[in-house]
Amino acid sequence: MSNPQETPLSERLSLVFFGLRNAGKSSLLNAFLGSQTAIVSPTPGTTTDPVTRAFELGELGPVAITDTAGLDDEGDLGKLRVQKSRDKIAVCDVPILVSRADLPPTELEMTIWNELAEKKPALTLVLTHADLGLHPEKKVWAEPRNAAAVDNLSGAGVPELRKLLQRRAALAEREISPLEGLVNENDFLILVTPIDLAAPKGRLILPQVETIRDVLDKDCACLVVKERELKSFYDNLGLKPKLVVCDSQVFSKVASDIPEEQALTSFSILFGRKKGELSVYLAGIAALANQPADAKVLVLEACAHHKQADDIGTVKIPRLFHQLVQSRAVFHHRRDIPDEEELKTFSLVINCAGCMVSRNRMLSRIEKFRKLGIPVINYGLFLAWANGLLPRAILPFPEAEALLGRAAPPSKPGTASI
Repeated sequence: MSNPQETPLSERLSLVFFGLRNAGKSSLLNAFLGSQTAIVSPTPGTTTDPVTRAFELGELGPVAITDTAGLDDEGDLGKLRVQKSRDKIAVCDVPILVSRADLPPTELEMTIWNELAEKKPALTLVLTHADLGLHPEKKVWAEPRNAAAVDNLSGAGVPELRKLLQRRAALAEREISPLEGLVNENDFLILVTPIDLAAPKGRLILPQVETIRDVLDKDCACLVVKERELKSFYDNLGLKPKLVVCDSQVFSKVASDIPEEQALTSFSILFGRKKGELSVYLAGIAALANQPADAKVLVLEACAHHKQADDIGTVKIPRLFHQLVQSRAVFHHRRDIPDEEELKTFSLVINCAGCMVSRNRMLSRIEKFRKLGIPVINYGLFLAWANGLLPRAILPFPEAEALLGRAAPPSKPGTASI
């Protein structure tokens, strides 16, 4: 179990070491971390599954560093390992190609570099086994790519590599904070956090914790209340909040207890914006009107948790969908995306907020759905729509006008009953 005081992996800058088998990825990871974290062997294919470690990298702060299997692995099992490695590369912030300094560049190394150079501005080249000398062809190939050279065994070159990665990481797109663009210094907010069967004992869930921290980082203040106490506190505060943020499951009650002109949104929508694309989710809302009678809906959650009797993904959302969209729709619940052939059979995807995954991973998911023409919705936006709170729930965002111009959500279809 991870330490609740540590930065979650999903919020850390992600660095991935990748390359051919026996390029020195694992020994480089050990030298970089200053500990024997990864198993090192001259036998090709020692690393079979991605290994991720948390680390503090200078000015970059908390990062997640992953060692992967070789991209030239062979056989049926090797193909699976290669795919896992490629999946990690696709969703990382800083991909780091690890290549032996004493060998010429291979066709595979050059091909994958060219593939990633267009998509990953922070792509970095590291030459290992620098103590064995630099092959002339590798020198020609590496020079325009500003490579770092490292002796894995002695650790020579590691400090320079860390500095290089700090510079390269500045080129990577970083996630916005939950309240980015929504508040100014000295603003006051109310956060509504239900303590129900699904709430973890003795603590708040990650989106709530991160939002509270963001309130403090932005020099603001907030009042945290349960939905039952909201009206009393709101009416007696004598101070209008800049924004009320609630759990999506209590949208209806919260909206009924505060003035209609009060800015309101949910934690799930904040994280839908932080991790994904609100414009895509709003287009998914518009697609609800065209769902077939036998709609097949995929509900995707990014983490494992104990499901209670009133679980949002398996109980509440399907119930609302049957009430308001299609009564005969069939729901399938997964943590991982099905293969393409199965994915094509779904008419709609409903995503969780994605608080436990990185923005890159969520965008990778969304892109798969987009290519197949499958509309996708975020939990929070679906519940806002079901409770007749669109467009109100997105109006607080500075980009709201542009979002509504691109995909105006349909009006409330009826009375939601969670």
